[in-house]
Amino acid sequence: MAESTPRSGPDMSNGNQTGTSDEPLRIGISGLGRSGWSIHANVLAQIGEKFSVTAVCDPDPARQEEAIERFDCLAYSNIDEIIADNAVELLVVATPSQLHVSDASAAMRAGKHVIVEKPMAPTLAGVDEMIAVAEETGMLLTVNQNYRYHADFLKVKEVVDSGVLGRIVQMRITGNGFRRRWDWQTLKKYGGGDLNNKGAHSIDWAIHFFDDPNPEIFCQMETTPLFAGDAESHVKLVIKPNDGPVIDVEMTNCCAYPQDAWLVMGTQGTLVSADRRSVSWKYFDPEEAPPLVLDTEPTPDRSYNSETLPWKEETFTPEFNFFTGMFSLYEDIYTTIRTGEQTAISAASVRRQVEILERCREISPV
Repeated sequence: MAESTPRSGPDMSNGNQTGTSDEPLRIGISGLGRSGWSIHANVLAQIGEKFSVTAVCDPDPARQEEAIERFDCLAYSNIDEIIADNAVELLVVATPSQLHVSDASAAMRAGKHVIVEKPMAPTLAGVDEMIAVAEETGMLLTVNQNYRYHADFLKVKEVVDSGVLGRIVQMRITGNGFRRRWDWQTLKKYGGGDLNNKGAHSIDWAIHFFDDPNPEIFCQMETTPLFAGDAESHVKLVIKPNDGPVIDVEMTNCCAYPQDAWLVMGTQGTLVSADRRSVSWKYFDPEEAPPLVLDTEPTPDRSYNSETLPWKEETFTPEFNFFTGMFSLYEDIYTTIRTGEQTAISAASVRRQVEILERCREISPV
């Protein structure tokens, strides 16, 4: 079964690690929108000891000034200018999705390590192009799959791998809500839609519970009047690998009532998380239960079989902080670039996710 955040990927021992182990990593941020500013910039401002934002890039002068005031950095208007800045070691590519391939590739060819926002690329061909450039240049290419570090996912993986739930027969992962959207991420031409926006996390979680490279897939996607654009706003996906449970993934803007974020059903128990802020699991040890013996005789008083199993129940409630995953992600990137260790989130591991996204688009085009 796949491991979470495995350390694999490009070998940085070829001399492409930069700086010294006690020197701040010099970072450029390309794109100062929701992800570039509200996520990456906010995180880097909080962990400044090992990181220094030396340059930013955005066509909006007001956003440039905001970054200059916050980081005392250089500001550029386009990607060509920031990748020409020799001070930048790692470039955060947080530009719109359809620009990820060209921007990340140009940065790596200019000698920059790259972390690209999710979705890694709108197509599998784009992912393969980026991976080829990373191999050609020897630069680090990683992706902001920060949800791999989230406490709920790590606990679910730990409980499943422990075997206390027995053989897992089905999992359900949801990212549901009810809302309308009218921004650029509702348009297909910009790589928008819930498959890319939400699926890049939910499906990335799912692939850690099986190794089958070619699982059976059912997918139904549609756009609804809740999106102003033409991209999908409802996604139903069922994955059936040959070496794991059926995994039901649902991402929709059409669900006004809350659904369990996680539901894991096994032959010895069940795990549930209503909102990802608490995880509970209930299970029994078959060795502590009476033997299960077939009895075809009529039951007393025409009753159904009943028994009291020796249940055990546990709950995990982590201290919730959305940025915790980002802190861990950047710590791993720092270690990779400064020491040459292999990256925790390899481009190859994310390719598995994008391959499923692409199959969904082929099965259920919108």
